[in-house]
Amino acid sequence: MRRQIALFAVLALAVSAPRVLSAQDSNDVKQDRKEVRHDRRELRGDRKDIRHDTRDIRQDRRDVRQDVKNGDTTDARRDARDLRRDRRDRRHDVRDARRDRRDLRQDRKDVREDKQETKDSTK
Repeated sequence: MRRQIALFAVLALAVSAPRVLSAQDSNDVKQDRKEVRHDRRELRGDRKDIRHDTRDIRQDRRDVRQDVKNGDTTDARRDARDLRRDRRDRRHDVRDARRDRRDLRQDRKDVREDKQETKDSTK
């Protein structure tokens, strides 16, 4: 009787193992696709921040030139400080965008590999 139960357990595991493994593969693909969407969203936000910072930098340059032209050194210093802050923000946003592009490339590669593995495992 014990042998029959053990044999039944082994057969049940052997039959269910491919289904469990294929379910894990589909979860990997879903997770990778989710990561791709997340990276795209982050990249869009970074690009928007870069555009906004670039506009701020242009405006701050105009303000500094106008303040210097008018002889207002206090406002010129304040605008120059704001200009440095905006340049630093843009530099950080560019760095974040670069990292997000790299992550996006890696996640797309993972999706392709998972699809290929799924295709190969069904053969």
